[in-house]
Amino acid sequence: EFSHLQRLVLWHGRNSYLRSALLAQFVIHRGLIIAIIQAVFSSLFFFASIAVYNGYLTVGYATIFTTGPVFSLVLDEDISLDNALKYPELYRELQKRRHLSLKTFLTWAWKALYQGGVIMLGAIYLFDRRLVHVVGITFTALILTELIMVAVEVKRWHTIMIASEVVTLAVYAGSIFALSSPSLLGTSTFDLPFMLSGEFLWKVSAITAVSCVPVWVGKVFSQRLSPEKASKIR
Repeated sequence: EFSHLQRLVLWHGRNSYLRSALLAQFVIHRGLIIAIIQAVFSSLFFFASIAVYNGYLTVGYATIFTTGPVFSLVLDEDISLDNALKYPELYRELQKRRHLSLKTFLTWAWKALYQGGVIMLGAIYLFDRRLVHVVGITFTALILTELIMVAVEVKRWHTIMIASEVVTLAVYAGSIFALSSPSLLGTSTFDLPFMLSGEFLWKVSAITAVSCVPVWVGKVFSQRLSPEKASKIR
């Protein structure tokens, strides 16, 4: 009658807790980072109520541009089924609540604050002649940052995870052409010739690198200095 209890608790229960904790904090990070970008943008213009992104970009960011990669994290596994059943003490580690706590919340909030500030301030510093260029640079860097952050958090890649990242990039690339056409939507959100230029490419790459590399390095050092027990048997 209780033959599957061990598998239910040590495997499915453990995965459910870890995935839920990561997903909840990632959703907070996803919403907070765009809020930080808007706050920095407004502060640069004397706190005027000017939206940096229009409705198309805001809705797209919350749905088709980030939903797939973020929610694909529910497929992540840090250890195999055999190891989860072989080392039941790993389940005891979850009872310490280190994966979902005030400390982890503040860590993710700091990541959003740093990355949002870098993206907007970097775009203004590198290019501030036309607002449409700032929008293109910051929004592209924002999407790439979210995709890279998903990749940084993945412990074991799944086919659906890879597909969600690739499809999201393809959809965003297609939306650049759609949102650059005034005849299609009545207004031009992006400047297509600029976004196809080498200048746009290196500026987005530089901002994304400054946004993501320090966070990744900090995560690596944290794992080296205080490794989780699961990482030792992975």
